[in-house]
Amino acid sequence: MILAITFIFLVIFIRFFYIQVVQGGKLVMRATDQWNREIPVVATRGKITDANGQVLAGNTLSYSVFVRPNAVVNAEYSATVIAAALNLDAGEVLEKISSGKVSEITIARQVSKEKIEKLASYDIAGVYYAKDNTRVYSYGDALCQVLGFTANDGTGLSGIEKYYENVLCGVNGEISFTTDIVGVQTEDSRILYTEATGGNEVRLTVDIDVQLAAEEAIKAVYLSSGAKRASCIVLDPRDFGVLALVNYPSYDLNDVPREDMQTLNALTRNCVVSDIYEPGSTFKVVTAAADLEEYLKGNKSAFSPEYIFNGSRTRTVDGTKIKCWSDHANGKHSNQTLAQALNNSCNPCFTDIALALGRDTFYDYLSAFGLGNVTGIDFSGEALGMLVPETLVRDCDLARIGFGQTIAVTGLQLACAVAAAINGGNYYVPHLLKSVISHDGKEVEVNPVTLKRKVISEQASAMLAGMLEGVVAEGSGKKAFIQGYKVGGKTGTAQKYEDGHIAQGKYVSSFVGFFPADAPKYLALIIVDEPQGTYYGSAVAAPVAKEIFEDIIKIKDIKPFE
Repeated sequence: MILAITFIFLVIFIRFFYIQVVQGGKLVMRATDQWNREIPVVATRGKITDANGQVLAGNTLSYSVFVRPNAVVNAEYSATVIAAALNLDAGEVLEKISSGKVSEITIARQVSKEKIEKLASYDIAGVYYAKDNTRVYSYGDALCQVLGFTANDGTGLSGIEKYYENVLCGVNGEISFTTDIVGVQTEDSRILYTEATGGNEVRLTVDIDVQLAAEEAIKAVYLSSGAKRASCIVLDPRDFGVLALVNYPSYDLNDVPREDMQTLNALTRNCVVSDIYEPGSTFKVVTAAADLEEYLKGNKSAFSPEYIFNGSRTRTVDGTKIKCWSDHANGKHSNQTLAQALNNSCNPCFTDIALALGRDTFYDYLSAFGLGNVTGIDFSGEALGMLVPETLVRDCDLARIGFGQTIAVTGLQLACAVAAAINGGNYYVPHLLKSVISHDGKEVEVNPVTLKRKVISEQASAMLAGMLEGVVAEGSGKKAFIQGYKVGGKTGTAQKYEDGHIAQGKYVSSFVGFFPADAPKYLALIIVDEPQGTYYGSAVAAPVAKEIFEDIIKIKDIKPFE
């Protein structure tokens, strides 16, 4: 009996020790919490700014309204007053107050100061207020698919707002006070205030002046061409920082169409990053780059810049006929060099290059230029593109890839590939983040420029850039020519496919250009999806690039070369 009694007391002692010592702190907090109520103090969301510090997404002061049902004296009267002051349905407010399921109910968020003052004048028991923030976008629909938007509670739902949520959100504080057992604040209540910590500022590589210029140009071509969609990306070829990114049609970030999910999904999609298309002749830049690099390496299968491609209009590969867009009448496109083939955008010449380099070598370059893989940009939803697996590719496939068919890319992939081809051969990780600024104004992070790989030599890159300058000066890209400035580029016109067949009358018109051609600082890719009437990239897309480049010249006060 003595042993049994000793054992029982030992068990009780151990239990006391566990409760009082091991769990003591936690239980004290739980007990205290039963007599305390908290009102959240919402942290100020970090700003999103452009490369020069111009605010793209900021905040205006607003308030949240809470009700503690146990502290409400007259539920019907309170519901009527709250509804009238906040423009809400009185029945719905009464239902929330009368539910009794929770100790605290959020009635409304992002309420203006004027409405709060009106409501506060009634001094209703059980109603509390806390500071909140309403997100405001300085430029409306500009950069809308990139910036994204937030939920009613301030959480990022898409775009940069979502991708950098942990940087922007901050840490909420609270106002705590003691109550009685039913949740009514006591007369001698102790009020404790925990300050919120504001979110950090996200500074982008985007230049808002360049962005607005691109927005106007893309909107104009969308309206004038009757296109399904028009897009543009402007890159800095020196580090792949995104200077502008436009998708049109767009939407106003201050008036998000939240009630129509189909429209919302369509308008918020960043097509340059998330959608793929056959690039057509703009892809010939990659094929030409591979040929020039292999020639400089001494590969006997590659063609020299002086090599004369014969003037045959048609090639037949594995029973597939490959034609030039021109009928070669009056000797047109006959016996041409690589530079002239780029000028004339002659498909059979690039078929010859792809087949001569062979599957293994050509696919090595496709991989090096980032085709069939993500670029790694700091943005959600990037597509891989489509590339026939190397083990399955046939000669006819290889031939068509050489001039931009039987391959699908994102606009971002193509822009990065061309940028690497003309910037000295350097493929960087494209990025939107420039730096992070703390809520007290200190730079706490600088996004490093990351070199992924060297794709071609500086010599090959310089040769290619010179050839592409010729395309704009005297070839298919003439409508992008700017007197006094060295502009290079390549046009593209690709047929669209639907259900595995060519969609008659549907084209993607594009142009990729850069300047100065001998030391590129700006690269722009223009994509116009299904323009009506004239559909050639040289006529539809090239003039848009010219307009954007001319605006950049004015914005940056770039002097013409002597």
